[in-house]
Amino acid sequence: MKEKCECSAKKTERTAEEYKRLVNRLNRIEGQIRGIKKMLEANAYCPEILTQSAAVTAAMNSFSKELLSNHIHSCVVRDIKQGDEEVVDELVATIYKLMK
Repeated sequence: MKEKCECSAKKTERTAEEYKRLVNRLNRIEGQIRGIKKMLEANAYCPEILTQSAAVTAAMNSFSKELLSNHIHSCVVRDIKQGDEEVVDELVATIYKLMK
């Protein structure tokens, strides 16, 4: 029997606006990745590809910062108000992962 994935235990309800902003960011990043693949297929000069790769990294960092901010302002605040201080340990662990 398969064990239930721990990641599915918690969910986050997002506003339509927040969802739209995050999906738009991911769609732009997806386009950047496709562009890099095309550059590679076209034998583009390495520094040009690396510049685009750095732009994708910056875009992903920006996405993560927005998502983290939303998480702190909604989920973390809510859980602390409800007396669940374990969410702070979860937040610290998440930040550590982001800082690798």
